[in-house]
Amino acid sequence: MNRRFAALIGMFLLAGTTPAPAEVKLEGTFVAKEACPAWQAFRKQTNPGNVTLEAGKSYPLVAGNKPEPTHYWIEVTGAQPQRRWVAATCGTANVTSTTITPSTKTGGGAKADFIFAVSWQPAFCEEHADKPECKSQTPERYDGSHFTLHGLWPQPRGNEYCNVSAAEKALDKPSTWGQLPAPQLEAGTRKALEEVMPGTQSFLERHEWTRHGTCFKGGSADAYFAREVALIGQLNASPVQKLFADNIGKEIKVEAIRAAFDQGFGAGAGERVRIACKSDGGRRLITEMTIGLVGEVGDQPSLGTLMAASSPTSAGCDAGIVDAAGAQ
Repeated sequence: MNRRFAALIGMFLLAGTTPAPAEVKLEGTFVAKEACPAWQAFRKQTNPGNVTLEAGKSYPLVAGNKPEPTHYWIEVTGAQPQRRWVAATCGTANVTSTTITPSTKTGGGAKADFIFAVSWQPAFCEEHADKPECKSQTPERYDGSHFTLHGLWPQPRGNEYCNVSAAEKALDKPSTWGQLPAPQLEAGTRKALEEVMPGTQSFLERHEWTRHGTCFKGGSADAYFAREVALIGQLNASPVQKLFADNIGKEIKVEAIRAAFDQGFGAGAGERVRIACKSDGGRRLITEMTIGLVGEVGDQPSLGTLMAASSPTSAGCDAGIVDAAGAQ
């Protein structure tokens, strides 16, 4: 850590607030174009004193939340605390100096560029039996014995709703997902997506595109979902899927899951996977896995390569039951 960045961390602490992951120190000014809220923590949307910026006024820049900021950290004279986060869309940043901090490395990996989230649908349906995709689920259907797609989420957290209108963002609730614009997909992509993402019956793909896909730099909605389909296809053709399918109704431990990842995607791959479980009566069910990926998710993505470049993570749940479809 260089001295300038160490000093910046010190300033963060003295300011009495915890910033979002401030990866970029900035010098310059931010000129507001409207009266936007000035958050102490923009993810939680906390705003002590209900501070707003003044349209046309210039504010000193402190940092951006990432190399291409969605939010800027600025100084607002008279506010308590004085340093606040503001959405990049609120004004114009006139940057005179930029210092990007190095990525945190652990065991040869780097901070994730994406989180790839996959579900075990039967366990999901235990808690959501009223959803169309759960009412129609059977052991014979694809999602009765294969992993299903939850999403591919650009990182860091907070990198979401890119160029999405306030009206569309307000519709991003499960009860109104069907009112969101439908992503424009080729017929082949749509067909493949409907198999690996049964939540399309509840318009999950509209939510995923609106919140996360709009921040994907790989191109169109079709490219975004086609690449997700490719990644989960590799997972479902691996020893990890076989482990789950062979143990439906039984408990498996995280060590076995990680070993299956190592077998399918290379030594150390299992350390890049986090397991989520939930209680269902007297049972603990495996519901989801999240996998850190680093690199460009291109036209022919390699799940193993993308995993190998990322950092190890905590295991999460240490053991759980592989639920059977139709067991609600």
